[in-house]
Amino acid sequence: MAVIKVRVPGKINLTLEVLHRRADGYHEVATILQAIDLWDELALNEAPTVSLQCSLPELEGPDNLVERAARLLAASCGVTKGAAMHLQKGIPVAAGLGGGSADAAAALVGLDQMWGLGCSHERLHALAVELGSDVAFFLTGGTALATGRGERVAPLPAVTPAWLVLVSPPIALPRKTATLYAALAPEDFGDGGATERVKRQLAAGEPITSASLVNTFERVVYGVFPRLQHYARLFRDAGAERVHVAGSGPSLFFLVRSQQEGRALVERLHASGLAAWCVRTVASGVEFR
Repeated sequence: MAVIKVRVPGKINLTLEVLHRRADGYHEVATILQAIDLWDELALNEAPTVSLQCSLPELEGPDNLVERAARLLAASCGVTKGAAMHLQKGIPVAAGLGGGSADAAAALVGLDQMWGLGCSHERLHALAVELGSDVAFFLTGGTALATGRGERVAPLPAVTPAWLVLVSPPIALPRKTATLYAALAPEDFGDGGATERVKRQLAAGEPITSASLVNTFERVVYGVFPRLQHYARLFRDAGAERVHVAGSGPSLFFLVRSQQEGRALVERLHASGLAAWCVRTVASGVEFR
């Protein structure tokens, strides 16, 4: 019997603006992250050593962010205990939906409780930043502004609940993030204005619309990912009027007016052979089950 179970949502970026390349080689970004109800679940048992089993066995191994998070937390806090962990994937892999980062956050929070560490949010945030730019967001989830290279996270007013349809095309790209950043030209860089406008919408309680959504990678992503334009066309043919790229891709999404409309669109996408989900925005991050 698992001692602890935690689940964690995926995410989309309502805005993703790349501002400039920094002297340290990273890029400065301004992005509004939004949690969605597509979930991974991590089960934790006490054990003498750290180990991980996954519903997708190809993800197992020491490079998995769950194992890395466990070892980092143990080293940071002087923990000599282990953990037998089982990860059930529901978030598509390497899809721009933050699944790996979400799993790392789940490991930090779940193991902190199982090992009785009582780490402060600030300490877990510092460890999350060591693991990756998006990991810190999932500690709280909901709606948040991320700046710097994505590691500085500030909560924002919750978005008016919205439904969207996601498509995850069966395509992959080695070194995806580095390749996409390398494809950007100086004229692609933004000034953060789109993100500021969406912040004002959220503060005013206004709903998010397709016209609000901005992603710097939109111009280059279709040239970088093979056949992504083909899948976007299938999405539009099924009824998506305006297709958006989720994060750094290749997942695509479309805002719908209701769950009923979203489910009907998903049925048409499934008939075209596409993996698709109708999901809702959520105001949570890691949750204990």
